[in-house]
Amino acid sequence: MKFAKSGLPMTAKGIGRVCEMLDVGEAEIWAVLTVETSGFGFLADRRPRILFERHIFSRRTDRKHDAKNPDIASLKPGGYLGGAKEFDRLKKAAKLDEEEALKSASWGLPQVMGFNHRVVGFDSVQAMVEAMVESEDRHLEALAHFIMANPKCRIGISRHDWGTFAACYNGPDFRRNDYDNRLAAAYDKNKRSLPDIGLRAAQVALTYLGYTPGPVDGLRGRFTRGALTEFQTKHGLVQTGELDEDTERALFAEAFPEDAGKLLA
Repeated sequence: MKFAKSGLPMTAKGIGRVCEMLDVGEAEIWAVLTVETSGFGFLADRRPRILFERHIFSRRTDRKHDAKNPDIASLKPGGYLGGAKEFDRLKKAAKLDEEEALKSASWGLPQVMGFNHRVVGFDSVQAMVEAMVESEDRHLEALAHFIMANPKCRIGISRHDWGTFAACYNGPDFRRNDYDNRLAAAYDKNKRSLPDIGLRAAQVALTYLGYTPGPVDGLRGRFTRGALTEFQTKHGLVQTGELDEDTERALFAEAFPEDAGKLLA
């Protein structure tokens, strides 16, 4: 499969639709996204963020690959390499069993496991992966469907009962990673200041184009201003370090030549 395409960032319509589906605010959604993937669903090379779970692959393939491939098939979780190197692990597993390899990775902003493809609205894991490759708005849809299919998840997020949500979403061992407390802290932070979706999309575009805007967080910081100024200088635009209309159009046209209109609408 091809894992890198446009890698479109989320839109205001996309996150608004998910909030409406779940009847929650943006702060609740951002709490989950922040804890799962630090708030950005793609790598700089436009592939979706993944984490390959060797214990899942081992279980789903009846442990027949464990002896010769303990790095990707083991009773014990772990072996993570992080970032782009997770695709190396995925590809190695796919040579042994592509279907189960795809099902043994968690995908995108919400880090939904591939084996949950039907729960989040896809007939096949391949269809789910194609959606994860497409855009963060599709990531958000998967998140919404997963929560809607799990009553405890929905109760937890709607009541800000992060322990209940964590047990449903992350599993019974969530306290080992302080998952509930991290969710609560992320929610409190985002209640005070939500990311600017337009600026965040610009940070994604800058990242894809090789600039260094800092974290993709929708917040105005010196790295983002510096990257915008560098882009403006390169393209003969007024050097403000701000995301004005001319800069936004030029930036999206270069980073997303076939889809700029979707982000500017």
